[in-house]
Amino acid sequence: MIVMQPVLEIYTPGGFDLWPVAEIEPFGFLPLSGELSPAEVGTAVMRIADCNDIDPDGDRPPRPSDAHASFLHGLLTFDTLFAAGGLRVTDTSTGVTFLPSCCDGLEDWRDWHAFVHGEHLIGFGHDPVSPVAERSGDSIRLTVNAEQSDSPVIELPATELGHLLTGVEQDLTDFLALAVDWASRQLPDHCAPVAAALARVLDLPRPTES
Repeated sequence: MIVMQPVLEIYTPGGFDLWPVAEIEPFGFLPLSGELSPAEVGTAVMRIADCNDIDPDGDRPPRPSDAHASFLHGLLTFDTLFAAGGLRVTDTSTGVTFLPSCCDGLEDWRDWHAFVHGEHLIGFGHDPVSPVAERSGDSIRLTVNAEQSDSPVIELPATELGHLLTGVEQDLTDFLALAVDWASRQLPDHCAPVAAALARVLDLPRPTES
């Protein structure tokens, strides 16, 4: 069976104490879905905010003094947001896993739709690890590392990949609903802008206010 999951690459800044987060192996991947615990949601929001936690310059307003507002500043003010990760594909029958790499980001997950509907190749990294997705006719070939001639691969029909992407969108939608509920409790003063920013980085419709 082929499984596709939206994942975040996790790295927790040392001494982070703005809200509860889960213990996850550094540089491991956290699958996003509606099944996460509150601490895991906190970890995901922390990681997405941390990916965009860059000192202001240009036209962006100065960083606020409040600790929460300061950490969230990039997430709430950048026009283009980034989330380390992407889509992880696993063939459970062979144990082969296709992982996001350095030229990938979860915010670009919809690029896979263009691939299903006509693009012939997507590269997700470069030496020393270069995951590549290639399409030939109605067949998809995912090469774990194109730098290796004997790299493991995952092969599947394009129609199956389309169905998997529908599942990815549902996982992200369910995660966003969890994150909005989490923010209403953990970040009540920033809930609406955080919800809007998360929707932007996940390329999903902005959640409606309850």
